[in-house]
Amino acid sequence: MKFSEQWLRSWVNPAVSRDELVARLSMTGLEVDSVTPAAGEFSGVVVGEILSAEQHPDADKLRVCRVSSGSEEFQVVCGAPNARAGIRIPFAMVGAVLGEDFKIKKAKLRGVESFGMLCSAA
Repeated sequence: MKFSEQWLRSWVNPAVSRDELVARLSMTGLEVDSVTPAAGEFSGVVVGEILSAEQHPDADKLRVCRVSSGSEEFQVVCGAPNARAGIRIPFAMVGAVLGEDFKIKKAKLRGVESFGMLCSAA
């Protein structure tokens, strides 16, 4: 059976690390086959809201979005065909770190500046 640590901690939440929690479960007779992180380490990612999404002027498969981080607005170029105004998305701002070595920087895509990246699970 697979379940998230967050779900487990909604039922029992001792102030221990993940490894200690696994050890305690094992000591009670519950077998823990593996612990698999759902996502790698990341920082600088917030819930953003797309305020507008327009077709990129020089690229058929790109869109230019205005994204709100809650405190600021950013222009972001993305390749998501489903990007549209009103949806909330994981938004990696400039300076965000995804994984061990992927840092988000300001970029220019086909002549349009992008100040971050819209993220997805894939």
